[in-house]
Amino acid sequence: MRYRILRSTIAVVAVTGLFLGLPLMFYTWRWLDDTARTDLQHRLQQASSEILLQAQRTGVADEPPVEALRLLVPADGRLVLNYTDRTGAARELAVGRDPLERAMVEGTSLGDAGMLRIEQDYAGVRDDQIRALSIELIVMVLSLTAGVVVAAVTASRVADPVQEVAGRAQRLADGDFRPDPHRHGIEELDRVLDVLDTATVEIADRLQRERQIVGDVSHQLRSRLTAIHIRLDELTLHPDPDVVSEARAALDQVDRLTSSVSDMVLMSRAERSPQGPVDVRAEITPLLADLAPSFDRAGRRLTVLPPDGPPLPARATATRVREAAAVLVDNALEHGRGEVTVRLGSVGKHTVLVTVTDEGSGISDGDAQRIFQRGFSAGDGTGVGLALARAFIEGDGGRLQLQSRRPTTFAMFLPAAAPGAEPEVPVVREPEPR
Repeated sequence: MRYRILRSTIAVVAVTGLFLGLPLMFYTWRWLDDTARTDLQHRLQQASSEILLQAQRTGVADEPPVEALRLLVPADGRLVLNYTDRTGAARELAVGRDPLERAMVEGTSLGDAGMLRIEQDYAGVRDDQIRALSIELIVMVLSLTAGVVVAAVTASRVADPVQEVAGRAQRLADGDFRPDPHRHGIEELDRVLDVLDTATVEIADRLQRERQIVGDVSHQLRSRLTAIHIRLDELTLHPDPDVVSEARAALDQVDRLTSSVSDMVLMSRAERSPQGPVDVRAEITPLLADLAPSFDRAGRRLTVLPPDGPPLPARATATRVREAAAVLVDNALEHGRGEVTVRLGSVGKHTVLVTVTDEGSGISDGDAQRIFQRGFSAGDGTGVGLALARAFIEGDGGRLQLQSRRPTTFAMFLPAAAPGAEPEVPVVREPEPR
């Protein structure tokens, strides 16, 4: 912003100087030339008057007043009188310098008294013109310099407070909710800072209340999960092997849910989400294996393509990736039809791509415009899942979008991790005793 103000102000001053200075220099040049000619004409008239007066007093035209004419000759000029004496011979009287190579000449006829012309060296006129133009050019340069100084002061006066306000907004976005009492004396910017301080207090209060609610809910939820974990532990001692198998599978689900709840609470309390290199394939494959029995009971298939492959490291949060993928697959099971296909791959070297496709009737044009709005559901759902999934992915710098309405295809784009980065190993936490 500082440089834009400088450039614009300097450009205005320069254009103004050119539009005013160039015509002024042109007219100054012409004016000095016209002034010199006017002075010669005035001297010529006076010299003519002196010669005619002398002729009237003496009655003859061959006795010009040399001394009077000498006073009328310019310092760098020459006066020449051509006349006829009493004998009828042509005579020439020259007063002043020798003949000039380049002269400004003015002349007139005196009738019987002869011809009179007055000359002035044009170099002197040129010197005056160049001197005047040099002064005007210096004034233009000084004006441009003053404009640069004023532009620099104005840019500093305006740009620095604007940058400080932008920095204040950035600190607010980063979670720094401390009010800033400093003001800049610029009414508009000070009003913005007042609004930011008011918003800071309100946001801080809301976040405090939300964190308290999240803490209370997570405490209650983990307490219930701990109780379920204990009951399932007891079922692992049952003599029936089928019961033991189901109990252990349920324990895995409880452990995974507890881990997700703990991660979400941690993210809600942290200033920034704990992003890192995450192997998307390693995170999503176990999730899909857990969801496969639900598809089997519904008489449908859940397919992963390709079934095996190299790691897909992404710069993301493991919990958010799992929860977003779970929302998409659950939606395909609940609202879709036929086989559900999950494709894991990459787009170029910088993006990891995960798509979820089903064989249902698709999504209408009207619903497609609102499907990610919180509270909107095309069926009997709560309308929270897709909005939450998009928030998770965008929170990690990725993108979640409806790629195709028929067949319904959702796509997750995640920023790929740097080459050579070691993916985080998924950690399953044990339930915390309460």
